[in-house]
Amino acid sequence: MQQQKKPGLSVVIITLNEEVNIGRCIQSVLQVADEIIVVDSLSADNTKAICRSYAVTFIEQPFLGYIEQKNFALQKANHTYILSLDADEALSEGMISFLMAEKAKGFSCDGYVFNRFNNYCGQWIKHGTYYPDKKLRLIKSGMASWGGQNPHDKLIPVDGSKVRYVKKDILHYIYRSYDEHISQMNKFSTIAANALFLRNKRPSYLKAIVNPAWAFVYAFFIRLGFLDGWNGYMIAKLQAFQTFGKYSKLIQLHKQKEP
Repeated sequence: MQQQKKPGLSVVIITLNEEVNIGRCIQSVLQVADEIIVVDSLSADNTKAICRSYAVTFIEQPFLGYIEQKNFALQKANHTYILSLDADEALSEGMISFLMAEKAKGFSCDGYVFNRFNNYCGQWIKHGTYYPDKKLRLIKSGMASWGGQNPHDKLIPVDGSKVRYVKKDILHYIYRSYDEHISQMNKFSTIAANALFLRNKRPSYLKAIVNPAWAFVYAFFIRLGFLDGWNGYMIAKLQAFQTFGKYSKLIQLHKQKEP
């Protein structure tokens, strides 16, 4: 039997070793949330203690995968509308004002898409594939679920949903250093290659050459990433490397499978 939802707004956040970010994230939603639920993948740092210093529901759940963990968090929400955030995100002042006004008059849509404004190594990135980086994040319960392909998850609305785009920003503190970006790029390319392998996707040497080059051209030139200077170049370059890593690791997985 489906749980009866209460009017209001739930905020759900997944975490793993997010002591640097989680306090900022929680503080940004205190004005608008009727409940805050943190689903934690057994953090080994101070994430749990920081969360419990606020009035949040803290749930420990071994990591199921990005998509699966976020769907688990959605299921724990008790209110009609759900805002899903990552721990390294926070609401801008414009977002807070919008949500307060929308709550006061009653939410009118099944889903709301916002811009994600990325802070990369201390710089707010205004071009390339990093902005406006539109994301569906606020949904009516039951009207969307997380899908896509790990690690690139996304909320997918049900057919016929009324979805509205709102030009307000979710602040995303994405990487603090190039080393952090490179480490995450390596992790994500491995997850993506494994996901393709499990779906029996065949490796392509052509894609391993062409797709990384296109990823760089698209981000740096077509989406004007060069206007963000050196960091715009680094973002485009490392996105290309991540694409190359995904396909090269997929090729390696299939070679290892061969008798």
